[in-house]
Amino acid sequence: MLNAKPSLIMKKLTVILLLISTFAFSQSEKKQIAEIRKFQKDLNDGYTNKKETPLRGDNYTKFTKHPFFPIDLKYRINAQFAKTENAVPFDLPTSSGKTKPYKEYGKATFALNGVTYILSIYQSLDLVKTPGYEDYLFLPFRDETNGTDTYGGGKYLDLRIPKGKEIVIDFNQSYQPYCAYNAYDYSCPIVPEENFLPVKIEAGVKYEDVYHH
Repeated sequence: MLNAKPSLIMKKLTVILLLISTFAFSQSEKKQIAEIRKFQKDLNDGYTNKKETPLRGDNYTKFTKHPFFPIDLKYRINAQFAKTENAVPFDLPTSSGKTKPYKEYGKATFALNGVTYILSIYQSLDLVKTPGYEDYLFLPFRDETNGTDTYGGGKYLDLRIPKGKEIVIDFNQSYQPYCAYNAYDYSCPIVPEENFLPVKIEAGVKYEDVYHH
């Protein structure tokens, strides 16, 4: 009987800790989902704003909102990040046949459905000169949804320089380039072959190819 009280106390403490952990995890998930919904709202707002939208003519007047994949936090990934030392600037080809200056800033390694992938993350040498964008990074990628549920040329993700050895890659916030909606006015970087993912990334913005007809 003397051992019963400590045992009971430990059980109660375990239950309390589990409840605290569950609550904290729930709050974290809610915050992540809220961030994704804000991304979706901001993207829709940008396309309905005459000063910001890439859409022209009937494509603009008929636009109401983007189609999105259902939010899925398995596509919000804490990837291992390794900065590329002594990166050599290079010219990244664009959809118009021109090039834009970039450098590889680092590589992200992550697992999805038990398979490990590596993506290269780039820094625009033009954008880095713009005040407020010094820490912006660019992640273009292709996956098995391209040409069916998403734009055939791939999708983009905007990232920030991480402070440590991890970087959050949230594919729920991936989007199509402007040239997917208006190839006449925009020149978009072509996704490098090394950033092709042989898997379906069913997250972020979907694409309905009504813009080039």
